[in-house]
Amino acid sequence: MISLTSPVRTKAHDWPAGLKLAGLCASTLVLFYIRDPAMHFGLLLLVLGLYALPGRRFMDAGLRQLRILWPFALVVAVWHLWSGEIATGATVILRLVSAVALANLVTMTTRLSDMIDVLHGLSRPLRRFGLRPRVLELAIALVIRLTPVLLQKGTLLSEAWQARSRRRSGWRIILPFTVLALDDAEHVAEALRARGGFNTQECH
Repeated sequence: MISLTSPVRTKAHDWPAGLKLAGLCASTLVLFYIRDPAMHFGLLLLVLGLYALPGRRFMDAGLRQLRILWPFALVVAVWHLWSGEIATGATVILRLVSAVALANLVTMTTRLSDMIDVLHGLSRPLRRFGLRPRVLELAIALVIRLTPVLLQKGTLLSEAWQARSRRRSGWRIILPFTVLALDDAEHVAEALRARGGFNTQECH
């Protein structure tokens, strides 16, 4: 899941979070059972159609978040071209884009608190095995919430590099990006400690 916000309110915002997450799980499972690249291409067009339904503004915001997939798609494409398995590579890439696009649709139209409530209900039985649901809920919430923040900071780093050099940033921003990520992690850890850590979370 990539995005957390939608610039346009849609009918899907009023659908139950549990229903949308269940639909996401089912559709992703179906994607992994399909082997035909042509069918995957058709399904991807269908997903893009879902992005287009709420209007151009919603579609542009959603597709903008999917641009981060291009390095993964490039690696998969190069590998399968080298191995001669072009059809398999196309299937993997189309499946990847469709699955992430569907997940992005869910997060764009679902409040984080609603998703956490669903997760809380599903993880409650795991208390018997020693799992603290609040820890799992907080971990997933942090991943979903901080991923767009890190992506934005990575984009800003790349733009800052391009403003100062004619060369592509590439691997050169990996170190400062890592430092930024670690700094953010430290701030989040300090904020959790200031609020009592996980003990406070368990009391509610």
